[in-house]
Amino acid sequence: MPYDSFEWQQEPPPSNGVARSAWTRSHKRVSTWHRPYTLVLIILDLISTVFASWLAVSLIEKSNSGFQNSEKIFYLVAFVGVPLGWLIILWGNGTYDRRYLGLGSEEFKRVVRAFVTLVAVVSLLAFGTKTELSRVTIAYVSITALVFILFGRYSARQVLHVARKKTGHGAHRMVLVGTLPEALEVYTAVTRSPAAGLIPVAIHITDGYAAARGIETPVPVYASRDVLGLVREVGADTIAVCGSASSEPGELRRLAWQLEGTGVDLVVAPQLTDIAGPRVHIRPIEGLPLLHVEEPTLSGPGWLTKNLIDRVVAFFGLVALSPVLAVIAIGIRLSDPGPVFFRQPRVGHEGRTFRVWKFRTMYVDAEERKASLEELNDSDGMLFKMKDDPRIFKFGNKLRGTSLDELPQLINVLKGEMSLVGPRPLPADDGDYLGDVRRRLLVRPGITGLWQVSGRSDLSWDESVRLDLYYVDNWSLTYDLGILWRTIWVVLKRKGAY
Repeated sequence: MPYDSFEWQQEPPPSNGVARSAWTRSHKRVSTWHRPYTLVLIILDLISTVFASWLAVSLIEKSNSGFQNSEKIFYLVAFVGVPLGWLIILWGNGTYDRRYLGLGSEEFKRVVRAFVTLVAVVSLLAFGTKTELSRVTIAYVSITALVFILFGRYSARQVLHVARKKTGHGAHRMVLVGTLPEALEVYTAVTRSPAAGLIPVAIHITDGYAAARGIETPVPVYASRDVLGLVREVGADTIAVCGSASSEPGELRRLAWQLEGTGVDLVVAPQLTDIAGPRVHIRPIEGLPLLHVEEPTLSGPGWLTKNLIDRVVAFFGLVALSPVLAVIAIGIRLSDPGPVFFRQPRVGHEGRTFRVWKFRTMYVDAEERKASLEELNDSDGMLFKMKDDPRIFKFGNKLRGTSLDELPQLINVLKGEMSLVGPRPLPADDGDYLGDVRRRLLVRPGITGLWQVSGRSDLSWDESVRLDLYYVDNWSLTYDLGILWRTIWVVLKRKGAY
């Protein structure tokens, strides 16, 4: 909606210390969603550790036929000492810090660190007191508790994500501060994932209201306003400074000072998009926090390991799935006379052309009929996609819905032309690839990838390119395993498969 009125600056907070404290108390708005959520996590962690201890005690009782009276203190240690020790160490490792709750892997990493710390502490106490402890029992209790804690926290996070998506509860309301293009870019990024719990409710532009005149914006735009007053007015609890929000040195620092004691969070969104956390490090130099961005790893031991895993999995996958492949081949021949496989030229690593292997899902005259269907293309990019494509025979439609038509691409993986995970393979008959699209060719295309687990055919061309570039820049073996895991659920749900 275009905005035609000019918003004038409200009165800022009082500068007097006593008056400012009173102003802060009266206007303080704190995001409190994490308090009940943290309490739930504490309860889940306590239940997990107590249950792990109970399982261990049950096994020991069965093997030792019960305890003597002098050994009953073991119950106190198992059901009180161990759970409290877990909670203290979890707290000490920051697993209840709201900055790490709800999104990302940092919360789970800190839980694992707490597990290592607990094992080290127990080992040192046993050594220092010369207490004989069963290594098997310690390992059993610790690992079982770790598994239960991780599962409980994962389940709680899924419930939180559902609440954020459906009701908006457990989310942060943000005011974006910066130039309009920068603020809109941050808006697009944070609203792309509702599970993140970041809801922009207003934009405060710093380059003058005329920059927003006549421009359609998803949230109200303000200018020349006191930012804290705007935060109170729209009911926000977070200020996001977007890009170069201020050209005046020290202004961001003064804003941080202003927010002290108000309960309003301050985040800075630099003009650096689609870069994953492991590549970004803050290195302070004389009080100046420098954001250091490491180069993407496109060679080295990690890539050799990835290629080795690809070949091994492809080989054993083809062997194990050979009966399924044979049944599918028979089904295709019975559905429509013609070849079982569809071979199409695609562009792969470093622009090399190869022929992709897929089960044929269309009638043999599909390519000739394509010209008459161009105007019905649902894709806005290089690939032709159409829901209810009349060229697909019935059995082929089932193959596409379950993604079984892509199983023969394991042959391409075995030959080194493709990978299990990577960007979408591009058709070879669309000319040279220039600009951002060409960067996708730095790695081998994949059977699955971010494009598949994020919407597949429902994605726009620009969004598909963005996801592929993100993968190229932020690849890791752990990331590949995560994508493979997510692929299983996407295929079962048949999301975007046509």
